[in-house]
Amino acid sequence: MSGAVATNPPANLTFQGIVVPGSSLNPKAFFAGTRRQWVLQKTLATWAGLGNTDVVDTLRAGILSRYVVKLSGTLTVTPGTGTVATTARWPYYTLRAARFQANGQSNLVNADGWHLRCREFMGDPEINDRGVTNFVGGASPGTARAQGTLALASESWGVGSNVSAIPAGAYDVELSFVVPVAYEQKVLVGAVFCQTLSTTLELDLDWANLTDLFVLTGNATVAFTPTVTVEAEMFTIPSDGQGGMFLPNLSAFHSFIQSRAPNAIAGGNNEITLAGQGVGRQLMRILWRTQNGAAPASVAPIIPGGPGGGGATPNITSPYWRYGTNTTPETYLDGQDLRYQNERDYGVDIAALAGFECIDFDRTWAFRDSVDEGSATELRFGFTIGGGVALTTPFCEYSQDVILAGAAA
Repeated sequence: MSGAVATNPPANLTFQGIVVPGSSLNPKAFFAGTRRQWVLQKTLATWAGLGNTDVVDTLRAGILSRYVVKLSGTLTVTPGTGTVATTARWPYYTLRAARFQANGQSNLVNADGWHLRCREFMGDPEINDRGVTNFVGGASPGTARAQGTLALASESWGVGSNVSAIPAGAYDVELSFVVPVAYEQKVLVGAVFCQTLSTTLELDLDWANLTDLFVLTGNATVAFTPTVTVEAEMFTIPSDGQGGMFLPNLSAFHSFIQSRAPNAIAGGNNEITLAGQGVGRQLMRILWRTQNGAAPASVAPIIPGGPGGGGATPNITSPYWRYGTNTTPETYLDGQDLRYQNERDYGVDIAALAGFECIDFDRTWAFRDSVDEGSATELRFGFTIGGGVALTTPFCEYSQDVILAGAAA
């Protein structure tokens, strides 16, 4: 006999529903040896077009933390004998929904471009829209606004949002969207392990209908022909030098799902029960906004703090969250009060123009404040719409940032 000592191979682990052979759970060694990379996943020189869907496959390598979807192209406006206007959904609703699924979890991310952009600002204190001028409301080019647009300086809207009488021309448009696979980018909670053939990943990009974004009269036409590029932030997996790998803790999934409240929205108090509650879920934040007006042309967000100033009553009062029979841990005075809190937390006035409000249980990364859906049952949030708001088929859309318990053994 040679005298060699037999060694057992590294034990298998099950992360997020898949078996990872020869792996070692060692977050410290992983972060010491990994390298972050931006990987081009797909370039669509010819996109599916407005009202259609593009499907993007993901390279199965490393650990996936997020996607960045970029649209770059020309918006050609031809009023003819009619007119062209944009709705309040322009420009970020161009991405009507980004839908991500992984390893049997079919609904990890499902949100439109406005909710994705707002969440990006909320999750990254290094970026904001201050001093980034875009045009909102009124006759083209619209009213210049330098805060609350949720825009990046490197973007171009081409034409304003909710503006009318847009003249003929070819306008450069460049937009980008972050699809948050991981909950955050430091510890990578919720990131997805890709480096195995048993991994199944799919990103679906649903594009808005033309009528969601533009109002055309007469023989007016609008043509948009962008190139779509999808990149991914991925982390390499360092070797342990013995045929195995060092991995961070990937025992959880992250979910960011946008839902439309099923109950009718009306003046007075509105209370909305969160969809999809269950054991093994940690609620990190609730993001919502209420929109109002005849669809699709006149739909616009209700500004929570408006009309504001001079002691005027805000449009939204008493936002709160509640669980159980009637336990209400937090109630804000009004939409303006919550607007102050949100701007202090994120450095962005998410309510000013887009009308967003957020109750955040993880502000400043305080995981201790997250809500365990296994013990706090019947979670819901609510708000009151003031009598001064004229309502026409209003509806509320909300997103939940949730960390899900994944299979780990």
